[in-house]
Parts: sequence; C-alpha cells; structure tokens
Amino acid sequence: MLSVDDLHTYYGDSHVLRGITLALPAGVSLGLLGRNGMGKTTLIRTLMGHVRPASGRVQWEGLDITALPPERVARLGIAYVPEGRMIFPNLSVRENLMMAARPAADGTTHWTLDRVLDTFPRLAERLRHGGQQLSGGEQQMLAIGRALMTHPRLLILDEATEGLAPLVVAEIWRVIAAIRHTGIATLIVDRNYRAVLAHTDRVAVMEKGKIVLSDDSADLAQKTGSLTRFLGV
Repeated sequence: MLSVDDLHTYYGDSHVLRGITLALPAGVSLGLLGRNGMGKTTLIRTLMGHVRPASGRVQWEGLDITALPPERVARLGIAYVPEGRMIFPNLSVRENLMMAARPAADGTTHWTLDRVLDTFPRLAERLRHGGQQLSGGEQQMLAIGRALMTHPRLLILDEATEGLAPLVVAEIWRVIAAIRHTGIATLIVDRNYRAVLAHTDRVAVMEKGKIVLSDDSADLAQKTGSLTRFLGV
C-alpha cells in the first residue's frame, strides 16, 4: 500500500534521511524504532508532505505522492497524529472531532462520532469542554479520535504515549490494539520498544537516517543483542 524507495531528505546542509527504503502492505502494523535524532519524525513528515525530499520516491497504491502537499496526502486516506497532539484548544471536543469528519473513499461512514466516543469514553464525558481544558491523556485521545473521523486506511502515530501517566498509557495502547484489529494499517513511533514490538507485525530500526534492521516484531523481540546495539537498551 505504501512504499518508500531510496529517500533522501535534508534540513539545510544536514543530511537527515540517507536512502530510506521500506514497504507497508495494507492492514499491516509497522513499528519505527531508534534513538532520538535518528530521523524517525523526519521520515514521517516526509511521507506526509510536510518536508520535501531531495531525492527518492514515496508511493501510495502505485501513485507517486512524493511531491504532494499534506492536505492531498491526507485525502488519500493517511491520517497523522503528530507528536504534541496539535488539537485546537479553542474548539470543544465535539468540534475538534466533527471538523475532521469525512466519509471513507467508498462513501461509508463507519467511524462515526458515536463510535469514536465509544472507543474513548473519557471524551464522551467532556464533549463540551474546550481542548485547553483537557488533560494530556485526554488530548491524546482526542487527537487519535480526530484522525479516526477521517476514515483512514493508514494511521501514523508519533510518540502517542510520551509524557502520559501509566494508566493513560495503558489505555492508549489498548485503543491502538483495537484499531489494529479493525484492519487499519498503522505506523507507530514510540520510545517504549517493548510495547511497539507487542503491538506491531513488523519493526524497522533507524540509525543516523538509515534503516539498519528490519524484521518481524516477534522475531526481533528475541534479538536482544541487536536491540541493545541500536537502541541502547
């Protein structure tokens, strides 16, 4: 469904992505691991069109989307929950959700407001609260719920559990697992490598802008030496 071929991205003179190649089939969950500063967020931002690569190609179902702006990438069925959540603080929970609502490509609307609220009961209790009135965990739930309202075929989550209390982190992972079982493909970046391995089908490990290790999650969980080498764990 999503393929990346020899992607190179720069920030000024800094060569951040150095020949990234990967593939994500429909319905598959892919974890992206690596220490801070290895290029994970830059890769996501390049996929979403926020950063223009210097060379290489990004394809979505055979369509070259390398040069598409973010809004056109989103309309293809790719939803992005960025680090920092980026909800609208001056809008209510309901407004944050409804402003993103649109049917799936085939016209169906299975991710309704009611379904999102069933998935996140805390949001149902705070439907009229402003975004700025929510806790960090509630804001993260809102950001994921808003992405689901777009009926994505691929959901990208960048550090969805960062800075959250343990009980909230457990709830976020529960929801990620539930989303995965609906058939939505996911691309997950998170510092908790054990949780990533437990909630994905495959994992790619990045170091200095390159993918240095790629394997099935269950197999990689047994390769503690490789994880220690590249993640410092």
